[in-house]
Amino acid sequence: MTPTLILLIFIAYTLLLFAITFITARRANHQSFYIGNKASPWYVVAYGMIGASLSGVTFMSVPGWVGETQFSYMMVAFGYFFGYVVIALVLLPLYYRLKLTSIYGYLEQRFGFWSYKTGAGFFILSRVLGASLRMFLVINVLQIFVFDAWNIPFWVNVLIFIALIIIYTLKGGIRTIIWTDTLQTTFMLLAVVLSVFFISRELGEPVQKLMRNLFDSDMSRIVITDWDHPRHFIKQFFSGMFITITMTGLDQEMMQKNLSIRRLKDAQKNMFTFSTINLVVVFMFLVLGAFLVFFARAESINVAMTDDLFPTIAFRYLSPAAGIVFLIGLISAAFPSADGALTSLTTSFSIDFLGLEKKTEMDNARKTRIRYTVHFSFALIFFICILAFRQMNDRAIIDKLFTIAGYTYGPLLGLYTFGLFTKRTVTDRFTPWIAIISPVLCYFLNVFSEELFNGYRFGFEMLLVNGFLTFMGLLIFSKKGSKTVAEA
Repeated sequence: MTPTLILLIFIAYTLLLFAITFITARRANHQSFYIGNKASPWYVVAYGMIGASLSGVTFMSVPGWVGETQFSYMMVAFGYFFGYVVIALVLLPLYYRLKLTSIYGYLEQRFGFWSYKTGAGFFILSRVLGASLRMFLVINVLQIFVFDAWNIPFWVNVLIFIALIIIYTLKGGIRTIIWTDTLQTTFMLLAVVLSVFFISRELGEPVQKLMRNLFDSDMSRIVITDWDHPRHFIKQFFSGMFITITMTGLDQEMMQKNLSIRRLKDAQKNMFTFSTINLVVVFMFLVLGAFLVFFARAESINVAMTDDLFPTIAFRYLSPAAGIVFLIGLISAAFPSADGALTSLTTSFSIDFLGLEKKTEMDNARKTRIRYTVHFSFALIFFICILAFRQMNDRAIIDKLFTIAGYTYGPLLGLYTFGLFTKRTVTDRFTPWIAIISPVLCYFLNVFSEELFNGYRFGFEMLLVNGFLTFMGLLIFSKKGSKTVAEA
């Protein structure tokens, strides 16, 4: 594929998104931006959340990871499923009953001002880093296969990508994203299925035979039983479960889409449907990864990083049609994570820190100007973070993503667990310090784990350790005598 063709496909896809934006953003207001006027069909949200939850990280990192980690990621996916069940049965009823726009409003009602700001602040930190990492993955591919050929600097590539995200989310917000996610999920799933068939055709082997070869090989191993291994199956399962609870259930971006559905029962149907489909989709990505490994072995292909395996094969070894499919799938996986992140960050900062929802004396025109300023500000922060990630691109992006999540979402896990499962009152002013100290302790535990714990290495379960330390810190600086918000 030529750089020109790649760029034309990118432009055509972007124009299609803009057409949807034009339709959905008409007559949009603040409630449209924040919660879609509570009019989103649950089945549309469920389908679109597949693309939003998987993102470009899953599209490239998970298939590329199979050669190193086999199918062990499937245990994480099983954990995801049970995490979604907890969200549907525990967190969604709470959010709907309290009629929240920002889910961190719960922390203010349960604990107080500083706990509220701490929760919202850690979400903003988590989402900025996570979304920047996801965007970097896609932008880096475009740089290598398009912009480098024309000697266009990386920062220009980043600027173009972020500008496109700003344009189609600025007015419609969550109401636009619900529908663009649906389109993008469709293209992403088609790309996975078609890529499997393209690889099968190039290898001259039917899909059924390649599947048999897969299940006869070590690559299909799901369960790792070595307890010291960071991907032991129990660690993977519970890490996946709590990653989902935190990165979806305690995340404004993902919950904002659920809260745009009018009724709780429909939001729960959305979550149950999405979680079931997600298991199938993750398995499809792992199968694709195995097929990529088969092809790489047959053609003696070596790449510096596992994330580079899929684009290298798609662009340089398969037919132009396969390259087009890959590119459309990658773009489709990238945009949902970027647009949703920018919208949710704008929502959280506008409501949780600027209090726009409570300022009834302020006219809508001024609120809109402030919201636009916040929107552009977070876009600038994304720009800076992506440039920084360019300097540290040394391992699989999904590994980095979950490592970051372990440190930044852990305090949120501890806060919500303490609020939901105890009746104690915390010393609110100490909460920010507890939430900062816990990740710092986790970092040192991780660095010295083999010396401290007889060779044990932490994996994704660092999230649980972080949440536990936050919980214990809150318990130490608490007293009896408070009802939970759920009982109040």
